[in-house]
Amino acid sequence: MPTEKRTEEDSLGTMALPRDCLWGIHTQRAIENFPISGIRLSHFPEFVRTLAWVKKAAAGANLALGALDPAKAETIAAVCDEIAGGAHHRHFRVDMIQGGAGTSTNMNANEVIANLGLIRMGHRPGDYAQLHPNDDVNRSQSTNDVYPTA
Repeated sequence: MPTEKRTEEDSLGTMALPRDCLWGIHTQRAIENFPISGIRLSHFPEFVRTLAWVKKAAAGANLALGALDPAKAETIAAVCDEIAGGAHHRHFRVDMIQGGAGTSTNMNANEVIANLGLIRMGHRPGDYAQLHPNDDVNRSQSTNDVYPTA
């Protein structure tokens, strides 16, 4: 029986992903483009945990500034707590050695957090009109700040 797929789109085109995977198109492109060491981000649970803390702190700051809807901020924070507690790490799939100063790692985190949040909100992964990896999870952040902070 074939695996159901969902289609995501970015500036480079479209890509089919497993319907219920928690990563998105940017993570999938990184997996395909940077298979350098074979060592995934998930092999470093403390780093995954600290990424979640950074994302939770940013959601809280954006909420305090009125830059993020309270329901979205609460959802992001709850998902980040799950990740910081050790859940969902297998979905952090990018290679630890990559170009771009951690952009692929940051996007993997944004997509996993957004898709887990979408599930919590009653939506399907990839329904980014409801909770977006960049516009909501990564709001007011730069990879150049997130990655070294984590």
